[in-house]
Amino acid sequence: MGLNAELVGKTYPKQTYEVTAEAISKYADATNEDNPAFHGDSPIAPPCFPIVPAGAGMGQALFDSDLGVNLPRMVHGEEDHVLHVPIKAGDVLEVATELESVELKDTGETFTALVKLTNQDGVLASEVRSLMFIRGTGSSRRGPAEDLPEREITFESIQKIDDDQTFRYAEASGDRNPIHVDEDFAKTMAGLPGIIVHGMCTMAFVSKAILDEACGSDPLLLRRIKVRFSKPVFPGQTITTRGWIEETEGDVTVYGFETADPEGSLVIKGGIAEVLGK
Repeated sequence: MGLNAELVGKTYPKQTYEVTAEAISKYADATNEDNPAFHGDSPIAPPCFPIVPAGAGMGQALFDSDLGVNLPRMVHGEEDHVLHVPIKAGDVLEVATELESVELKDTGETFTALVKLTNQDGVLASEVRSLMFIRGTGSSRRGPAEDLPEREITFESIQKIDDDQTFRYAEASGDRNPIHVDEDFAKTMAGLPGIIVHGMCTMAFVSKAILDEACGSDPLLLRRIKVRFSKPVFPGQTITTRGWIEETEGDVTVYGFETADPEGSLVIKGGIAEVLGK
């Protein structure tokens, strides 16, 4: 049986997450983020940190027996973080989760969970949208190849994934899915060549590239980052992110970007970053 589309719009019991300086700094360390804003006694959270408090809310949807997620066949398809105000050490966040959509795709099904993080002052801090793809439950027909326009690359960033990256990220994020930390499981149960890097860890690396190259290392300028995961990244690999300006409207510049592995295959497609004052 496929996903239960009748559950679209379902909300889950609200939860609370207390943000600590240790949790922020640990997440930054696990993603090789050396920006001083994310360390010290009063750090603010990196752009991908919202997935940590949102994780429990996401779990409510993932393990909802009424939704019927086939977990062994699930992969992370897309992630979209809208950053309204900084999440800071000492914040107490209300975590509210909604099943936003269920859709049939050419090669499977997707569902999107929306998690809203509201701070102790009643201010919406972040919106986290996570799209999950259930492989093999739909038609195998593929759509036409994309006709990509010419792009004027405005920045390029090359980053190395450490050999122990997945283990550090698992501890910092709470995502201990065995495909990221257990070589035998990844090979025998998931059919992978070996453990793969968390999609959110790859996204965190990309967010650092954007902060450094498009935001002048000022995290307050990045207001949104969205990615589509297209291929696994493996520990020890080097990834290259290239960005370009899509449009500028008022005080917001919208960058497009993509990230490739050492063979030039895209591991992230359709990236979008909204930057203030650039």
